[in-house]
Amino acid sequence: MQTHAAVISGFGINCENETKYCIEKTGGEADIIHINKLIDAPSLLQTYNFLIFPGGFSYADHLGAGKVFSNKLMYALKESIQDFLRDEKLIFGICNGFQMLAKLGILPTTDFNQSMTIIQNDSGKFEDRWVRLKINQNSKCIYTKGIHYLDLPVRHGEGKIILKNEQVFLDVLNNNLCPIQYVDLNGRLAGYPYNPNGSIQNIAGICDKSGRVFGLMPHPECNNHYTNCPLWIRGQIPEANGLKIFENAVNYISERL
Repeated sequence: MQTHAAVISGFGINCENETKYCIEKTGGEADIIHINKLIDAPSLLQTYNFLIFPGGFSYADHLGAGKVFSNKLMYALKESIQDFLRDEKLIFGICNGFQMLAKLGILPTTDFNQSMTIIQNDSGKFEDRWVRLKINQNSKCIYTKGIHYLDLPVRHGEGKIILKNEQVFLDVLNNNLCPIQYVDLNGRLAGYPYNPNGSIQNIAGICDKSGRVFGLMPHPECNNHYTNCPLWIRGQIPEANGLKIFENAVNYISERL
């Protein structure tokens, strides 16, 4: 089956075009859909097999990043998203999209009960730069399979992941629901500036137990060619660029759905 992705736009989301490009570059099809169109016709969602919430600053981050948008999703599209999840389709949130999924309550579990949030960076400022990321080889996350390291940009003021309590934290660790972490140039966990926001255990993204729902703070869609990354001018070609994440999703759909 070919990938047919719904890339959500509207009200401050600003990375939908790059996200659509990455899906199409890796062999899938993608439509940019305004959230109001989906709210007016929720059944439209079932014609897709991949739902993506791109980065941006939805509703200018009022009430906290992603909060207003997640409320719209909860009260207008909860049942449609539940059906989407039951059909074992893919959901992906990038930066602001990750913040939405966290506050919607479908990461790290998909029960719509919020057990994590994402708050202001420890630095107290907007962080806009490249970071190195290490992939957890034991994670079931389908998006990160076959990748060991990534170099991606971060562009956020609220990126610090907070888990509800110790039990949620242990569940994330014990089930390898943290597929991606901030590391230094030697691949080791390190503090600021390598960890740009102060997230516990340098968590840069979280998936659910199936590996089909994934959210991360760095922007894979913004490294869709090796020349996007500043390392290439030093002759250091990254092991894999952000396209690999989309390629994994497209391949999963073609093989499984």
